[in-house]
Amino acid sequence: MERSCMTTLCYLERDGQYLMLHRTAREQDVNKDKWIGVGGHFEKGESPEECLLREVREETGYTLTDYRFRGLVTFCTESLCEYMCLYTADGFAGTPVSCDEGTLEWVPKEKALELDIWEGDKIFFNLLKEEAPFFTLKLVYQGDSLTQAVLNGKPMELFDERNSDGSKTGVVMERGVAHRDGRLHGTAHVWLTRKSASGQTEVLLQKRSQEKEANPGCYDISCAGHLQAGDDFLQGARRELEEELGITVGEEQLEPVGWNRDLTRDVLRGVPYVDDELARVYVLRLDTEPEQMTLQKEEVEEVFWMPLEECIRRMRDPDWKNCLREDEMEMLETYLGQSQ
Repeated sequence: MERSCMTTLCYLERDGQYLMLHRTAREQDVNKDKWIGVGGHFEKGESPEECLLREVREETGYTLTDYRFRGLVTFCTESLCEYMCLYTADGFAGTPVSCDEGTLEWVPKEKALELDIWEGDKIFFNLLKEEAPFFTLKLVYQGDSLTQAVLNGKPMELFDERNSDGSKTGVVMERGVAHRDGRLHGTAHVWLTRKSASGQTEVLLQKRSQEKEANPGCYDISCAGHLQAGDDFLQGARRELEEELGITVGEEQLEPVGWNRDLTRDVLRGVPYVDDELARVYVLRLDTEPEQMTLQKEEVEEVFWMPLEECIRRMRDPDWKNCLREDEMEMLETYLGQSQ
């Protein structure tokens, strides 16, 4: 039977560091062996601030003099639903004491992400770093694996972390965390191809929406997208075709061409962005006109057919705004040339 409770969690800050607690003392502890902030359960009649001040004083010896209420985190496991008031504090006084819950340690903020912390904690660390206004965050776990994240009522995208061979590591991560830390994740690339009346090999290009976060307005692969947590590569390819172009196909119609790994470093909205993608590349032979497709306007501005030879030539023109990958285009050219 699921039980619920209310708690506080506070990250004390000093000189670019967080005070982290390595929870090792109690065996029956949902946070056993994890690194978290300090805090604990409400006592009867306590307000969030009263609980915060008492728990910080009991666990660290410090009396808080300056603190901020940053968000409300709903933390759910198979047996627990915890409503956690999240604080940061950069003002405190007193003499530190040892903690009977585990070991306290000042850790540089960027190093805290390398500790054994809950995957969802990396989401709110991002929000704290970006000085996000007060937020609500729901995190659902099965065992240690994150299965759902909802920020301010809106579901967040979750990816499976991948090994270099495309297999899953077993870790599920949120999209923004993956792009902040440069962690490898999967994508599916689908190239639509056909023969023109003159016998030329043509490929379908899309122009990315101007609203896209990365490479807005650039010419790109016929259809591409991230794999969501739980997807295999074929599932991801079929879903993206349906979502972006309104095309439904069977798995047998998608011809695997190869793999392409790409690492992109950029700064988006003032935040470093590292996109480490492993793409499974497919060919779909389909002679259909753009007006017969249903485009996802949030993603795709337009699509059109172009001879493959011309596409490769124009791709190398610095004045043609595109985000095509030369090694992938060469792979595609070789595959289509061999499979005529």
